[in-house]
Amino acid sequence: MPAVGEIAPDFELRNQDGDTVKLSDFRGQKVILFAYPKAATPGCTTQACGLRDNFPMFQDNNATVIGISPDEPKALKKWQNAENLPYTLVSDPDHKVFEEWGVWGEKSMYGKTYMGVIRSHWVIDENGVIIDENVDISPKDSIEQAVKVINS
Repeated sequence: MPAVGEIAPDFELRNQDGDTVKLSDFRGQKVILFAYPKAATPGCTTQACGLRDNFPMFQDNNATVIGISPDEPKALKKWQNAENLPYTLVSDPDHKVFEEWGVWGEKSMYGKTYMGVIRSHWVIDENGVIIDENVDISPKDSIEQAVKVINS
């Protein structure tokens, strides 16, 4: 799992439009990378919309947002349109990036355990270095922490 102070591992995934996107495409600006379990679910929508609502401030601070989930691009596009999300969403259906970043793990719901995405976010600086890491964070805390780091 990458850590604060390390170069963020690059990845290449399809976005909501089916286009290939690399994390390294965003060098030169800060990136808030957030990992979420499933588009259009309550917690994920809270997190995504909170980041959307702060997006103008992020842009003013030379930052952008990338959301990553196991959802297919078509589902990402539908959610992006429904919630008016102004940033990139990428699809990791094979959870390779989630595993590399250490956020694919055992979860439980209603007494059943399963493997899934552990909600997390990272802030990556203009040179690709991780400057903030929050694994297993609530949607509300994720928004507050991202805003705090970008504003500092």
